[in-house]
Amino acid sequence: MSDSRVHPKQEPGINPSLDPIELAIFQSAVHSIAEEMGATLRRTAISPNIKERRDYSCALFDSQGRVIAMGDHMPVHLGSMPMSVKAAVDAVDFAPGDIAILNDPYAGGTHLPDITMVLAVFFEGKVRPAFYVANRAHHSDVGGSFPGSMGPASEIFQEGIRIPPVRIVRAGKIDREMLDLVLLNVRTPREREGDLQSQIGACRVGEQRILELSAKYGEGELHALIEELLDYSERLVRAQLRTLPPGEFRAEDWLDNDGVTRDPIRIAVTLQIDPKAAQICIDFSSSSPQVAGSVNAVRAITLSACFYVLRCLLKEDSPATAGILRPLTLVTPSGSIVDARPPAPVAAGNVETSQRIVDVLLRALAQAIPSRVPAASAGTMSNLSVGGIDPRTQLPFTYYETAAGGMGARPGLDGISGVQTHMTNSLNTPIEALEYAYPFRVRSYAYRDGSGGQGQYRGGDGLIREMELLADAQVTLLAERRSFRPYGLQGGGEGAAGKASVYSPESGEATVLPGKCSRKLSKGDILRIETPGGGGWGKA
Repeated sequence: MSDSRVHPKQEPGINPSLDPIELAIFQSAVHSIAEEMGATLRRTAISPNIKERRDYSCALFDSQGRVIAMGDHMPVHLGSMPMSVKAAVDAVDFAPGDIAILNDPYAGGTHLPDITMVLAVFFEGKVRPAFYVANRAHHSDVGGSFPGSMGPASEIFQEGIRIPPVRIVRAGKIDREMLDLVLLNVRTPREREGDLQSQIGACRVGEQRILELSAKYGEGELHALIEELLDYSERLVRAQLRTLPPGEFRAEDWLDNDGVTRDPIRIAVTLQIDPKAAQICIDFSSSSPQVAGSVNAVRAITLSACFYVLRCLLKEDSPATAGILRPLTLVTPSGSIVDARPPAPVAAGNVETSQRIVDVLLRALAQAIPSRVPAASAGTMSNLSVGGIDPRTQLPFTYYETAAGGMGARPGLDGISGVQTHMTNSLNTPIEALEYAYPFRVRSYAYRDGSGGQGQYRGGDGLIREMELLADAQVTLLAERRSFRPYGLQGGGEGAAGKASVYSPESGEATVLPGKCSRKLSKGDILRIETPGGGGWGKA
């Protein structure tokens, strides 16, 4: 996924043989297809996690599996999705109407709840796919030891059903045997089937729109536009790299622990910037080896974080394509916390370690361009899973949500309070939807006043949510930034650490919960989550 070539064009201009207006129209067209796929998935999904929180992503790929457009969805999904598409293309001999399904983190996936679907688009009379469309959605349960499939684990087999790239749709018809195999291994099969059907529908919308696009442009012009779009993204990144100072910039940060031992886990990076060649090498060689708990990240996650940070250097309307990665050389030691090997568990690698990788990358980049880089944000998705039997229906339920925190202060601006940052771009589940769908009662939901770091510009505050259980349930937390708080920059203070506790009305006692744990709680217990604030920027 890296390319050390120096592009011959020195400035981010447009190929003079192509009309720049036509390229801009094409860029908007393919982006709108990915956005429409996402809208279709959201409108037709059943689970609140997809319908309300929008925990999904959609993207378009050319015939070589190179990403040419992404929806404005989840960065942790989007940067890693090309590996899933490659795994599907390598494993499946696609025919018209086929859709592949996969979630294996060791075959381009992220963690098991993120299920990806890939559809190959064929032009009339052609035997090879002309495009691929793909989407990925986080399912609230895919089996495993704990409801929500995001609990403590010592190997991936405890985290849920592991799906290699296989067909879920053949020649336009759902493979019922394959679908039943998946549904038999989850706690909420009806909800899962509805969400999977929504993903299939979103793929078909993408296919239809690409066929309409091909009718407008023709195959030859489409190919030329795709190549120029990819080259244009590359030139934009190289132009930014030429403005950076040369040298090596190092940074490190730590994960609290892996949930099995109390040992902190080091993530260290060296950025080697060569402005003359317009290249960057990102080297994680000094990071910790993979660990027993589920905070391990596969290489796809690390690459996704690098893609995100490079994308942040560009203007908002820059095309998010595979061209962004061409100036990058990525070094990840096999068997490390940033490039785990099977059978290591990886559920938290996607949601927690990805955030810390971004924190470390930005901390190193702040040494090169201090006037552009914000302080650390909350640095955790504060994952909460709850499962049990809903007394209203006598059926199993599984709830999953990530909680927002404080954004790090920026040069010239305070951080935003209570917002999802960096590798997540999801929303919260509205209280009305939450209480309608699950046996919960939300007792309070507020900003955590004063949790943002002090500084010339203040970090954003985290959130507080208190939730009363209306049924006995298994409650699982996967959260970070308990021991190592979000850092400030340029003299700014740290954000407050996160915390969680449960209050039992029966005993009258409150118990502090570790960041990574699973507990059986009783009806009437009140769970309190307090998310970290962002770091401050500049001396107060």
